[in-house]
Amino acid sequence: MTTVGILHPGSMGVAVAAQARQQGAEVFWCPEGRSEASRSRALRYGLTAASNLTELCEQCDVIISLCPPANAVEVAASVAAEAFSGTYVDANAISPAHMTQIDDIVGATGAIVVDGSVIGSPPSTSKHPRLYLSGPAEESATVAQLFCGSAVRPLLLEGGIGKASALKLAYSSYQKASRVLAAVSYALASDHGVEEELLDIARGRTSSYLTETDYFPKTAARAWRWAPEMREAAHALDDARLPAALMEASAEILERWAALKDQPLKLGEALEGLHSAHGG
Repeated sequence: MTTVGILHPGSMGVAVAAQARQQGAEVFWCPEGRSEASRSRALRYGLTAASNLTELCEQCDVIISLCPPANAVEVAASVAAEAFSGTYVDANAISPAHMTQIDDIVGATGAIVVDGSVIGSPPSTSKHPRLYLSGPAEESATVAQLFCGSAVRPLLLEGGIGKASALKLAYSSYQKASRVLAAVSYALASDHGVEEELLDIARGRTSSYLTETDYFPKTAARAWRWAPEMREAAHALDDARLPAALMEASAEILERWAALKDQPLKLGEALEGLHSAHGG
């Protein structure tokens, strides 16, 4: 039986851990410093309580870190301090640079680090998130095997540490920012009594802008006109006492394409125009 440690049983962590447990793994968690809500979730899903982090690290072949991104390095360092020598999966929404930092921290103790990212809602009978894994091939495959046949869909990425993390942030930067922007847009429309008309316009679309990569070069060529429009939108939001930062940032991004005015472009040329000349 493979033994798995979960740090920590939040709503995503406990649901992912439960899927591994259903597939035959024994799953440990560490109650030290955790809330009553965490204790309740761990009990509900049948996780085994370790007396402390030392015992969890001694008992587990695999440790999966699913915690708030801001705490990912701290959690990794705490595991490294226990000289853990198994497989450590960081499945948090962190940058490739932070993933490399964690690989250095935990790998220094002899552990093998796998880069993971969960894309989707917590697994259930109706929801099947993807677990992307990159890094050492053998250990990545072993982690994937923990979830084969479960509501978590493991997928292996070629390449090393950082691939899974980059994919997660590439997706979430659009998905989450677009939710925020939609809320701000709706608030502006609502302030002026045209929210139903806005929704009617939006309902005419059937796909995500994220899938329309052929339109990116056209956006770059039209950026010289779109940037001032975003500035005007920012002014309107300011007047309504709504947050304008997203519109200001959009204008700044469009202005990176200013030199490409009305040019016929290929996708690669448009994407290259987004990169800062000084690498920032």
